[in-house]
Amino acid sequence: MDSQERTLLVIGSRLLAYPADDFRSGLNDIYDCIEEDITSADLRNRLNTIVTTFNLFTLEDLRKLYVSTFDLRAKNGLYLTAHELGDSNKRGAALIRLQKIINQAGYERIDEDLADYIPMLFEFLAVAPESQDNERLVRRLAVAVQRIMNNLPDENPYFNFLYLLMEVVLPKPTKQEIQRLEFDREEADLEELPYPIMYG
Repeated sequence: MDSQERTLLVIGSRLLAYPADDFRSGLNDIYDCIEEDITSADLRNRLNTIVTTFNLFTLEDLRKLYVSTFDLRAKNGLYLTAHELGDSNKRGAALIRLQKIINQAGYERIDEDLADYIPMLFEFLAVAPESQDNERLVRRLAVAVQRIMNNLPDENPYFNFLYLLMEVVLPKPTKQEIQRLEFDREEADLEELPYPIMYG
């Protein structure tokens, strides 16, 4: 993974996190990051266009969009093992294995999110050394991100960033990988919920 791809993962970890009160200043940091670390002019232009779309929302409207995009539909959730295992009791063991991978790479989590929180995993992979475990994690994330994209409308600004991430950083999932994810999951009847999904 080259430095430009790692930069895209860092940007993803920021854009896909819940919009905090300082989100607007965070977007300015992302603009700076794009100018300093993205060497491709075409990629710079595409990223700037995507980030500018987020800038058009008020913080309140962006939070509403975030919740409706990621928190109210299980298929769009930002937790990797939930995509892979649904509500299976195997999920706890999968979280422990993920945490072990993170710890062995010397990465210390400072927030309270679960070890499979996708924005945090993007940030981890942006700084982690190359390894077989991390390569497998990249492929697992690619399948989950593809699944999220398949359930988002094209006009959703989060779709546009995820599309770019799949094009530039994450490998295209094979048909077998997608089928395996669907086979391994234990579908809970959580298609539409009137409240945010609380994993953990």
